[in-house]
Parts: sequence; structure tokens; C-alpha cells
Amino acid sequence: MSAAALAPFPTELRVGVPDWLRDAQAAAPEHLGTRAERFALVNALAERNVEEGTGGPFAAAVVDEDTGAVVALGVNLVLHTNLSSMHAEVVTLGLAQARMGAWNLGRDVGHRRVLVVNAQPCVMCLGALLWSGVSALEFAADGATVERITGFDEGPVPGDWREQLVARGIDVHQEHGTGAETALERYRDLVESGATARYNGSGA
Repeated sequence: MSAAALAPFPTELRVGVPDWLRDAQAAAPEHLGTRAERFALVNALAERNVEEGTGGPFAAAVVDEDTGAVVALGVNLVLHTNLSSMHAEVVTLGLAQARMGAWNLGRDVGHRRVLVVNAQPCVMCLGALLWSGVSALEFAADGATVERITGFDEGPVPGDWREQLVARGIDVHQEHGTGAETALERYRDLVESGATARYNGSGA
């Protein structure tokens, strides 16, 4: 598109969640006390996101680590918004910050908040969670699995990324055997059939 054909400069940036996610948020439990419960929900949301065509096979939650209270639920909304930064982690952390009215999710003394994701964060999302104030990261599928199944480029993630998070006070836990690959494989199949786009910049 030529410069002459561009629309005027936007004066605001709004990101709304799709109707199906709004309904899922309303129907979700108020508390997710176990890792099994947390991963069951984010995996289900990731699978639904693929079927709805609103984004990639990724979903996340922000949960109070001690009480299990659900602060926010989100999914990858790149296709829904046409914004490349709207990965599940960024969306979910933003929704949590909006709900709490604070950019620092760790500001409340005595409240540790954990980011739960169905897959290892990419290089962009590592930065997002690093500055968010969360005290822990829980994820399922690792980055190599994501790249192998989906064809995505997860970026130049440092080899010592886990140690870097821990050094900054963010605990890291990988949960195996959650079934996170189901959403990734379904997304791959839809991309190969031409039913959806592989929105990753290097492969678009």
C-alpha cells in the first residue's frame, strides 16, 4: 500500500476479545487450585481458539498462586486483531493488568501470581512476562515442540532463559503430559489445508 493510500494516523489502540472468549471467561471457574486444572483449561481454550479461527494454538491464564483465584484468561489474538504482538501471554498479562489496575502484577504483598501457558513463551513473550510482575511461569509444550509441529519461528530464545527468569525471582515449571500438542497439531493441519494462516512473520 502506498503512503498516499494509508488511512489517517490512529489515535487509539483497542483490543477486544472475541465473543466466544468472553463467554468462556464468564463460564470459567473462579478458582483453579491445581496445575492439572489450570492446564486443562488453557489447553481447552487453545483448541477452541484454533477452531474459531481467532488466532494461533495458544492460551494462557494468570492465577493467584496461593489461592488459585483466576485473575485473567486469554488466547492468541493475532488473526482476530491483525496485531502481530497479540500473543496469548501478552493478551493475558494485559487483561490481568487491566483488571488489577496496575502494570505490576506482583505489587500486592503476599500475592504471588503465576502465568500459565500451554506452550513455552517465544522470545517476545519472555520479555513481556519478565516485566509483568508475575512470580512464576508454568508451561507445557517446549519451544522445540512448537517449532517442530507448527513451523513457527520462536525467535532467538536464550539457552539459559529459565535461569535468567529464576535469577529475577520468577520460578519456572514445565508440566509434561498435559495434551498440549493437540491444539498445535490441529493448527498445523488447518494451515496445511489452507483453512487458516501461519501468521508468524518469517513464514507468512
